[in-house]
Amino acid sequence: MKIKAKIIDETALSRIITRISHEIMEKNRGTANLILMGMRTRGEFLAKRIRDKISEIEGVDVPLGILDVTLYRDDFRTRLKQPEVSLSDITFDLTEANIILIDDVLYTGRTVRSALCAIMDMGRPASIMLFTLVDRGHRELPVKADFIGKNIPTSINEEVKVKLKEVDGEDAVYLVETESNQVI
Repeated sequence: MKIKAKIIDETALSRIITRISHEIMEKNRGTANLILMGMRTRGEFLAKRIRDKISEIEGVDVPLGILDVTLYRDDFRTRLKQPEVSLSDITFDLTEANIILIDDVLYTGRTVRSALCAIMDMGRPASIMLFTLVDRGHRELPVKADFIGKNIPTSINEEVKVKLKEVDGEDAVYLVETESNQVI
Protein backbone atom coordinates (compact mmCIF):
# COMPACT_ATOMS: atom_id res chain seq x y z
CA MET A 1 0.00 0.00 0.00
CA LYS A 2 1.41 3.37 -1.05
CA ILE A 3 0.17 6.73 0.25
CA LYS A 4 -0.81 8.94 -2.67
CA ALA A 5 -2.12 11.97 -0.76
CA LYS A 6 -3.23 13.26 2.60
CA ILE A 7 -6.73 14.50 1.83
CA ILE A 8 -7.93 15.58 5.28
CA ASP A 9 -5.73 16.81 8.11
CA GLU A 10 -6.55 17.44 11.79
CA THR A 11 -7.77 21.01 11.19
CA ALA A 12 -9.97 20.01 8.26
CA LEU A 13 -11.45 17.13 10.27
CA SER A 14 -12.32 19.50 13.11
CA ARG A 15 -14.05 21.85 10.64
CA ILE A 16 -15.99 18.94 9.12
CA ILE A 17 -17.23 17.84 12.57
CA THR A 18 -18.39 21.39 13.34
CA ARG A 19 -20.11 21.81 9.94
CA ILE A 20 -21.82 18.42 10.07
CA SER A 21 -23.02 19.01 13.65
CA HIS A 22 -24.70 22.22 12.51
CA GLU A 23 -26.17 20.51 9.43
CA ILE A 24 -27.60 17.68 11.53
CA MET A 25 -29.28 20.11 13.94
CA GLU A 26 -30.59 22.26 11.09
CA LYS A 27 -32.03 19.32 9.15
CA ASN A 28 -33.66 17.94 12.32
CA ARG A 29 -34.82 21.36 13.58
CA GLY A 30 -32.83 20.94 16.76
CA THR A 31 -32.01 17.90 18.85
CA ALA A 32 -35.41 16.67 20.03
CA ASN A 33 -35.86 12.95 19.36
CA LEU A 34 -32.37 12.73 17.85
CA ILE A 35 -30.05 9.74 18.36
CA LEU A 36 -26.49 9.45 17.07
CA MET A 37 -25.46 5.91 16.10
CA GLY A 38 -21.76 5.33 15.45
CA MET A 39 -20.66 2.24 13.54
CA ARG A 40 -17.67 0.43 15.01
CA THR A 41 -14.86 1.31 14.90
CA ARG A 42 -14.11 4.74 13.53
CA GLY A 43 -17.77 5.73 13.15
CA GLU A 44 -18.04 5.31 16.92
CA PHE A 45 -15.40 7.97 17.54
CA LEU A 46 -16.77 10.31 14.89
CA ALA A 47 -20.20 9.99 16.56
CA LYS A 48 -18.70 10.88 19.94
CA ARG A 49 -17.06 13.96 18.46
CA ILE A 50 -20.32 15.05 16.84
CA ARG A 51 -22.19 14.46 20.12
CA ASP A 52 -19.61 16.57 21.98
CA LYS A 53 -19.84 19.36 19.38
CA ILE A 54 -23.66 19.39 19.52
CA SER A 55 -23.45 19.51 23.31
CA GLU A 56 -21.02 22.44 23.09
CA ILE A 57 -23.30 24.32 20.67
CA GLU A 58 -26.74 23.50 22.12
CA GLY A 59 -25.99 22.51 25.70
CA VAL A 60 -27.86 19.23 25.15
CA ASP A 61 -26.60 15.66 25.49
CA VAL A 62 -27.85 13.72 22.48
CA PRO A 63 -28.11 9.94 23.09
CA LEU A 64 -25.27 7.99 21.50
CA GLY A 65 -25.38 4.35 20.47
CA ILE A 66 -22.59 2.17 19.14
CA LEU A 67 -23.47 -0.36 16.44
CA ASP A 68 -21.48 -3.43 15.37
CA VAL A 69 -22.82 -4.90 12.12
CA THR A 70 -20.35 -7.77 11.66
CA LEU A 71 -22.98 -10.50 11.97
CA TYR A 72 -25.34 -8.65 9.58
CA ARG A 73 -22.83 -8.43 6.74
CA ASP A 74 -23.72 -10.34 3.57
CA ASP A 75 -20.08 -11.37 3.21
CA PHE A 76 -19.71 -12.55 6.80
CA ARG A 77 -18.91 -16.15 5.89
CA THR A 78 -17.17 -15.62 2.56
CA ARG A 79 -14.89 -12.58 2.85
CA LEU A 80 -14.19 -12.11 6.52
CA LYS A 81 -11.68 -14.78 7.45
CA GLN A 82 -11.39 -13.98 11.16
CA PRO A 83 -14.08 -11.38 11.90
CA GLU A 84 -13.83 -9.31 15.04
CA VAL A 85 -17.28 -9.22 16.57
CA SER A 86 -17.96 -6.55 19.17
CA LEU A 87 -21.09 -5.82 21.06
CA SER A 88 -23.40 -3.04 20.05
CA ASP A 89 -24.07 -0.56 22.83
CA ILE A 90 -27.61 0.74 22.50
CA THR A 91 -29.37 1.23 25.81
CA PHE A 92 -32.44 3.17 24.70
CA ASP A 93 -35.56 2.69 22.63
CA LEU A 94 -35.16 3.50 18.93
CA THR A 95 -38.89 3.61 18.23
CA GLU A 96 -39.91 6.90 16.57
CA ALA A 97 -36.39 8.34 16.98
CA ASN A 98 -34.55 10.25 14.29
CA ILE A 99 -31.30 8.33 13.95
CA ILE A 100 -28.11 9.69 12.44
CA LEU A 101 -26.05 6.68 11.38
CA ILE A 102 -22.36 7.60 11.36
CA ASP A 103 -19.54 5.84 9.50
CA ASP A 104 -16.10 6.80 8.26
CA VAL A 105 -16.12 5.74 4.59
CA LEU A 106 -19.02 5.04 2.23
CA TYR A 107 -17.99 2.68 -0.55
CA THR A 108 -20.23 -0.11 -1.88
CA GLY A 109 -23.14 0.56 0.50
CA ARG A 110 -23.11 -2.96 1.91
CA THR A 111 -22.05 -1.94 5.41
CA VAL A 112 -24.86 0.63 5.52
CA ARG A 113 -27.34 -2.03 4.39
CA SER A 114 -26.12 -4.22 7.25
CA ALA A 115 -26.55 -1.35 9.69
CA LEU A 116 -30.11 -0.68 8.49
CA CYS A 117 -31.02 -4.33 9.07
CA ALA A 118 -29.49 -4.25 12.56
CA ILE A 119 -31.32 -1.05 13.48
CA MET A 120 -34.67 -2.35 12.22
CA ASP A 121 -34.20 -5.47 14.37
CA MET A 122 -34.04 -3.17 17.41
CA GLY A 123 -37.08 -1.01 16.74
CA ARG A 124 -38.85 1.19 14.24
CA PRO A 125 -37.28 4.65 14.08
CA ALA A 126 -39.10 7.62 12.55
CA SER A 127 -36.12 8.19 10.23
CA ILE A 128 -32.55 7.11 9.59
CA MET A 129 -30.10 9.52 8.01
CA LEU A 130 -26.50 8.73 7.11
CA PHE A 131 -23.33 10.74 7.74
CA THR A 132 -20.09 9.55 6.22
CA LEU A 133 -16.79 11.31 6.63
CA VAL A 134 -15.70 10.30 3.12
CA ASP A 135 -17.82 9.17 0.16
CA ARG A 136 -15.48 7.43 -2.27
CA GLY A 137 -18.05 6.22 -4.81
CA HIS A 138 -18.31 2.74 -6.38
CA ARG A 139 -21.76 1.94 -4.98
CA GLU A 140 -23.14 -1.58 -5.42
CA LEU A 141 -26.38 -0.82 -3.59
CA PRO A 142 -28.66 2.24 -3.85
CA VAL A 143 -27.30 4.02 -0.77
CA LYS A 144 -26.69 7.76 -0.51
CA ALA A 145 -25.42 9.75 2.46
CA ASP A 146 -27.48 12.65 3.80
CA PHE A 147 -24.40 14.32 5.28
CA ILE A 148 -20.93 14.02 3.73
CA GLY A 149 -17.68 15.32 5.10
CA LYS A 150 -15.85 15.11 1.76
CA ASN A 151 -16.43 13.44 -1.60
CA ILE A 152 -13.27 11.69 -2.79
CA PRO A 153 -13.77 9.98 -6.16
CA THR A 154 -11.45 6.98 -6.26
CA SER A 155 -10.31 4.42 -8.78
CA ILE A 156 -10.85 0.75 -8.04
CA ASN A 157 -7.11 0.49 -7.18
CA GLU A 158 -7.33 3.16 -4.49
CA GLU A 159 -8.51 3.09 -0.90
CA VAL A 160 -9.35 5.74 1.62
CA LYS A 161 -7.68 5.24 5.01
CA VAL A 162 -9.21 7.16 7.91
CA LYS A 163 -7.01 7.61 10.96
CA LEU A 164 -8.40 8.92 14.23
CA LYS A 165 -6.45 9.79 17.36
CA GLU A 166 -8.53 7.44 19.50
CA VAL A 167 -7.50 4.42 17.41
CA ASP A 168 -4.49 5.39 15.32
CA GLY A 169 -2.81 8.22 17.22
CA GLU A 170 -3.46 10.85 14.54
CA ASP A 171 -6.34 12.61 12.80
CA ALA A 172 -5.94 12.29 9.03
CA VAL A 173 -7.47 10.79 5.93
CA TYR A 174 -5.20 9.36 3.26
CA LEU A 175 -5.73 8.23 -0.31
CA VAL A 176 -3.65 5.10 -0.81
CA GLU A 177 -2.90 2.93 -3.80
CA THR A 178 -3.53 -0.79 -3.36
CA GLU A 179 -1.46 -3.52 -4.94
CA SER A 180 -4.39 -5.47 -6.39
CA ASN A 181 -8.02 -5.17 -7.40
CA GLN A 182 -9.31 -6.65 -4.15
CA VAL A 183 -12.66 -5.32 -3.02
CA ILE A 184 -12.43 -3.95 0.48
